[in-house]
Amino acid sequence: MYAIIANGSKQYKAAVGDTIKFEKLDANVGDKVEFEVLLVSDENGVKLGADVSGVKAVGEVVAQDKARKVIVFKYKAKKNIRKKQGHRQPFTAVKIETIG
Repeated sequence: MYAIIANGSKQYKAAVGDTIKFEKLDANVGDKVEFEVLLVSDENGVKLGADVSGVKAVGEVVAQDKARKVIVFKYKAKKNIRKKQGHRQPFTAVKIETIG
């Protein structure tokens, strides 16, 4: 069984027990968070729309961290202009506990 859940403007495929990295959420480690379910697929088939209007996915925040550094290097050819930047995107790791 899996579900498609929405967080912000992004959608994620989730099953019970999965750990998913979301954009940074305003929650502490150990907090429970709920997500809107858009689609549920199980042994009975696929349900979406009005069939999943009351379904929620509940997960526990496992970590608040930053992703690996991405190097951004900009330069202009033949002008001796170079700019090196690094970026670490913050994320929240959530372990999905229940879908239902």
